[in-house]
Amino acid sequence: MKDLIFTEIFKLFKQGKTYYALAAIFIIEIIILFSAYSQGQSVLDLLLDNLQQSFHFEGNLLNGNLLSYLILNTLWFHLPLILIVIVSGTLTSEYKDRTLLSVMLQPVSKWKFILCKYIVAILFTLLIVFFLALTTFILSYTFFGSGDLIVYLDNLNFYESSDAFYRITWAFIIGAISMVFFSVVSLTLAIILEEATKTWIAGAFFLIVSNLLLKVNFGNYFLDNWLYFKLNDTWQYLFYFNIPWHQIYMNLALLILYILITMFIGVFIFNKKDISL
Repeated sequence: MKDLIFTEIFKLFKQGKTYYALAAIFIIEIIILFSAYSQGQSVLDLLLDNLQQSFHFEGNLLNGNLLSYLILNTLWFHLPLILIVIVSGTLTSEYKDRTLLSVMLQPVSKWKFILCKYIVAILFTLLIVFFLALTTFILSYTFFGSGDLIVYLDNLNFYESSDAFYRITWAFIIGAISMVFFSVVSLTLAIILEEATKTWIAGAFFLIVSNLLLKVNFGNYFLDNWLYFKLNDTWQYLFYFNIPWHQIYMNLALLILYILITMFIGVFIFNKKDISL
């Protein structure tokens, strides 16, 4: 399996779409930073006009911590969309070019082959999130410096610079698990649908429905706490004043369970497929 994994990594970074994805993420970050530079301070002054007369804030509130938080909020829709296209394309392109049939003619187990694709998809997703976090911190702190972070979740919360950096770092780590699930789902859809366009539409639909149902109150404990849709913003818990770590741990355990179940379904379906068709 080691050779299969290295082969899949080579193919992933051989295709141009991978680098277009990295470029797209970087460009979106630049746009967010530019928008914040041109409009952010006036919005903050309007929002905190009365508070600034009563409280002292360390440094400029329009700082790297705030920008990192804004990028987090903005990219958790765009990022999985990019991942869906790239990850699913690692399989749909092989269906289209009929290279998958050539691979299956080799002494390669189907379940090992597809499992390696899942492993590489997970590694690629983690790499993308690391790239996002690294470029976010570099760009934000270089151009805006550090300072107190202001966040509105139920009420207005303020965090010192060091505390803000700690929370943002953990938000990227926890958010990466959610991104892995989208990647695994997109690869499973590619196994089922085979065609790139169908897979992208289905993946985008799944992403949109996930975001729409995130804030829906079903009035049922199981639906409101165990459905994947309710786990998608677990990283936001890092920005409550008292971090509910027990809830975060439970959500991450559920996310990992959903990832494993989705992978099992994909491996099972692929192993039963007649690739010659």
